[in-house]
Amino acid sequence: MTTELKKLPEHIGFIIDGNGRWAKERGWPRNKGHQHGIKNLDVVIKECFYHYNIPYVSIYCFSTENWNRPKGELDFLFKYFTEYLKANNFVKKYPHVRLNIMGDYTKFPAALVKNARAVMEATKNETQYILNLGLNYSGQDEIVRAVNQMLTDHVAPTVDRATMEKYLYTHDQPLLDFVVRTSGEQRLSNFMLWQVSYAELYFPKIYWPAFGAEDLYTALLEYQNRHRRFGTIQGEDA
Repeated sequence: MTTELKKLPEHIGFIIDGNGRWAKERGWPRNKGHQHGIKNLDVVIKECFYHYNIPYVSIYCFSTENWNRPKGELDFLFKYFTEYLKANNFVKKYPHVRLNIMGDYTKFPAALVKNARAVMEATKNETQYILNLGLNYSGQDEIVRAVNQMLTDHVAPTVDRATMEKYLYTHDQPLLDFVVRTSGEQRLSNFMLWQVSYAELYFPKIYWPAFGAEDLYTALLEYQNRHRRFGTIQGEDA
């Protein structure tokens, strides 16, 4: 018997880690792990949106540091991201979802860039669910980008938090409530450093390709049992 989830995050983030190690343990090449990892995006995204009705989902898919990987691995990833972001397929798979890309995705191959732009255009009027994909993304670069844009826009010398947040990739969204990093590694790796400020963190020892619906439920149950204080004294155990 499962426990009913009465408290869910409004904005959940995933650092999808462990594709290569998952494949290695099975005697497979790393690219096989990436293939299964990208397919698993569908499972987790659909569960979050359509089963739990979580309106904002952010996923760290490709960091600025990932360019250091072997060319063959990069080409494989670009091919699968290009397929994943075909507009017609995306809209059919994820009804009522708006795609928002975090990061300078224009550095990717032309076909991937074209597909990404097409999906964002096709879904720009959707408001029920928002999917943020981090592609060529860095949390530090996002903050630097925001500051430079404020300088360009001649924002007043004094900048408050609300102004800062207007210049982030997630400018119209709430901050993260809950971040899940698969594989058991316990670090943020430059993921949404501003938005993660008060998020609860969870590090399951499960590689991303194996992180399924039951694992997501377990993670959300953990979130439900957390007591978020936001720096204040709340409850008898504070």
